[in-house]
Amino acid sequence: MDRRALEFYERTAAASFRSEKAVNIRRAVLTGFALALAGALAAPAADAPASPTYRDFDAPPHNYRSRSPRDPFSRMMETLAGDPRLDRSSEKAFLVSFLKILGVPAASQMLVFSTTSLQLQFITPDNPRAIYFNEDIYIGYIPGGRIEVVALDPELGAIFYIFDIPRQPGPIRFERSDRCMNCHAGEDTGHVPGLVIKSVVPGPGGGSLDAFRGGRSGHGIPFAERFGGWHVTGRHGITNHWGNLTGRYVAGELKTFPNPPASRFPWSKYPVATSDILAHLLHEHQAGFVNRVVEAGYRARTALFISDGKLTRPQAAELDEQARGIVRYLLFADEAALPAGGVEPDPAYKADVLRERRATADGLSLKDLDLTTRLFKHRCSYMIYSPVFEGLPGVVKTRIYERLREALAERSGTKDFAHLPATEKKAIRSILKATLKDLPAEW
Repeated sequence: MDRRALEFYERTAAASFRSEKAVNIRRAVLTGFALALAGALAAPAADAPASPTYRDFDAPPHNYRSRSPRDPFSRMMETLAGDPRLDRSSEKAFLVSFLKILGVPAASQMLVFSTTSLQLQFITPDNPRAIYFNEDIYIGYIPGGRIEVVALDPELGAIFYIFDIPRQPGPIRFERSDRCMNCHAGEDTGHVPGLVIKSVVPGPGGGSLDAFRGGRSGHGIPFAERFGGWHVTGRHGITNHWGNLTGRYVAGELKTFPNPPASRFPWSKYPVATSDILAHLLHEHQAGFVNRVVEAGYRARTALFISDGKLTRPQAAELDEQARGIVRYLLFADEAALPAGGVEPDPAYKADVLRERRATADGLSLKDLDLTTRLFKHRCSYMIYSPVFEGLPGVVKTRIYERLREALAERSGTKDFAHLPATEKKAIRSILKATLKDLPAEW
């Protein structure tokens, strides 16, 4: 290559290098600007609060702790605090009068001797905790301890109170208890304020050595996982449960030992001498119902809040799934069958249960007991009348009623409810139409 050609080549290459370098610089500047602009535009979205989930019960739209509850106990506290009908002569006398004013049967008593509650320092096999309940109030009593109250708000679910048994004149101070939420708003309740039933193998002092049925509640729990840490009385053929037992590790293996009711305490400490099998069965059924319905309510209200009242397709599918589960539960699709011979409950408690029955003109009621192979003659839960069901948002209650109508049709298109014969379906339809006030017109 001659000298002039060489000089031309060098000048051209240098110019090309300078031009490429400038282009690269411009590209880098523009790319950096674009990234900075994108980051600036994205920053508000990143900083924006995430949409609430149904588990955020303290956030809108639920506002669990900041709203005034509408449960039956909260509504009557002001007058109850100084009610002259409350007998302050002894712990037991106060409890009996307290239950009577609340309309909670003393015969619903169930005794639990495991340390699976807030006041565990008072609970031992020598001093069991007693539970009493109706359909929307649950009372806990431990001799020497404080009284606990769980009452059901139509929207918020379980509301918790605790107070000292008064010894002197003066108003009672009822305290809203937040500590209960440590257990009563977790996995066992569907992460909403609900009801918890523990089943454990307690040691000699009541502490848990083993546990069963975690995260589940309701009449579908196998009897082989129930009643651990509880006393069970009444005639029944359920032999594979964990009630009336304590445990101890022997050579590294868990051994169980009988702990019959009243073998380590006198019945005179309590209002009645029972921890009846029927009370246990109904308590389990009600807890399963309450937890499912309260969860569905929280999910529905959250969905409506996020979507400004217009459900998205995924939200509608979520509520459809909730409705399907509740209808299965209402109609006892997964009920654990009673063993041969059924159960024979305490007559006093049985009378209490039947006293509050809604009946048709023909005398049929959802509370009519079977107790041979199952709990009820007409397998649709009486809890459909409860305030927590009444308080469900329309978007989920409408779905429940539609699926319930389909399930109770004489020729239902689903096999999920094959356990219900046509005659039973007909009886349930007639009971619901006669006793449930807000059934849709197409029923």
